[in-house]
Amino acid sequence: MTTLLIATQAIADNTAASAANVPAPELSVWDMCVNGGVIMIPLLLLAVISVYVFIERALVIRRAAHEDSSFMDRIKDYIHDGDIDAAMKLCRHTDTPYSRLIAKGISRMGRPMNDVLVTIENTGNIEVATLGKRLPWLATTAAGAPMLGFLGTVIGMVQAFYNLASAGSSANIDVLAGGIYQALVTTVAGLIVGIIALFAYNYLVAQINGVMNSLENKTMEFMDLLNEPVQ
Repeated sequence: MTTLLIATQAIADNTAASAANVPAPELSVWDMCVNGGVIMIPLLLLAVISVYVFIERALVIRRAAHEDSSFMDRIKDYIHDGDIDAAMKLCRHTDTPYSRLIAKGISRMGRPMNDVLVTIENTGNIEVATLGKRLPWLATTAAGAPMLGFLGTVIGMVQAFYNLASAGSSANIDVLAGGIYQALVTTVAGLIVGIIALFAYNYLVAQINGVMNSLENKTMEFMDLLNEPVQ
């Protein structure tokens, strides 16, 4: 009898240990997206728009940041030779923000230096504003996506506790845990989208600042060129 009890207890212990060692089912990204509810739709749209804006702006800024090391030297030679048409043709052929900046300055040659400088600065501001087009989408996504995720969590929590209350005497932890799990998915998604948009925005702003510094250097070079004494 004692041997039978010991064997039964051993079987029970082995069964419990086996149950404890059974791995939980893996949680896939797709399951999380599906269980997140309707809030996942605008979050997905924001993610797609952010990726598009980042790639499109990154390519535009990269082209704008490309510099021809011989550009200013050739402009200097043309202006010293009095060949203004060749200088303007070079600017049009280069077709970059700094070439358009210099072209605007060349078109104002002969006027007071302050007028030339103001014209160049205004052109530079327009070029920088053009490079920053669509960046407000990224800034809005960085701030708005976490808020949308939090909204989805609050809605999910309300639904979870409503289901718990509706279950009455048959309520158990599974009812509440399932609802909370679904609610927290939107917070995770919102934070992921927001963080990605924030890093993308800051990266592009840093690249635009680099282009702006280059434009300022080109402006100073051109103004120094105009101030050089005629030989």
